[in-house]
Amino acid sequence: MSLDLLTVGRVGVDLYPEQTGVPLERVRTFAKSLGGTATNVAVAAARLGRRAAVLTKVGADPFGGYVRDALRGFGVSAEFVGTAPDLRTPVVFCALDPPEDPPLLFYRLPVAPDLTLAPADVPWPVVAEVPVLWVTGTGVSTEPARATQREILVARGRRTHTVLDLDYRPMFWSGVDTARREIGWMLDHVTVAVGNRAEVEVAVGTADPAAAAEAMLARGVSLAVVKQGADGVLVATPEGSWTIPPAPVEVVCGLGAGDAFGGALVHGLLSGWEPARIARYAAAAGAIVAGRLACADAMPGPEEIEELLV
Repeated sequence: MSLDLLTVGRVGVDLYPEQTGVPLERVRTFAKSLGGTATNVAVAAARLGRRAAVLTKVGADPFGGYVRDALRGFGVSAEFVGTAPDLRTPVVFCALDPPEDPPLLFYRLPVAPDLTLAPADVPWPVVAEVPVLWVTGTGVSTEPARATQREILVARGRRTHTVLDLDYRPMFWSGVDTARREIGWMLDHVTVAVGNRAEVEVAVGTADPAAAAEAMLARGVSLAVVKQGADGVLVATPEGSWTIPPAPVEVVCGLGAGDAFGGALVHGLLSGWEPARIARYAAAAGAIVAGRLACADAMPGPEEIEELLV
């Protein structure tokens, strides 16, 4: 299959409370869903008609089989999903309080399979030729995935479109300085960078959207995207910048909204749209998912996004 998109990184099984308004320890039942940033972005892009695959690894357990089956069910290739024989597929519990930024409880110890990616796991011809390659900051939080993702970016040679999702999660790092060094190295090897205000502060040292975008452009990025929640989205190129207002939504669960944004961003890049149009479309996709419970299962199709934009 000829691909439009290859994402690299996190995969897991998300468990959502079926009782709302109660702390996690009092939840009685949970709903299961496919999860993980790189995985959700691939699903979101597939929902928009793009041919996507994920480069990742799962454990040798029934949840690994669930991940592969779920990917295929969403129209995403599982060809590059490997197996770490001595590890377990990660499980993540989501608490729905506050709904805008729900806390996550990760079960990824001693190490998640996706962080054991090695050069032998990589489809190198796909890395070189796929129209969009999507990598994440989490993917360089530890070895051997750190060295592997660096090797992937070197082999890619900063080809258009090479996208870095800053995806900073403190629990995966020994400290901010290490994260800034490793994510900063990646900025020098990609063409698009996307993150929220907290993530850009880690990457370039400032949470100010305009200053952060300018700093990323100075590193050679051709498109910088700073998500600002209720303040909208800033997109910047060497030619100019635009702030797109947020799409109205009553938030049910903010988890997955950024991944829907990412899949729509991929769709816009592949469609050759102008930056402001991409951001407006991506913000609408994110708003739709923020109004739903779950990640992969909640990703919108093009008709839903266009309806919100009318």
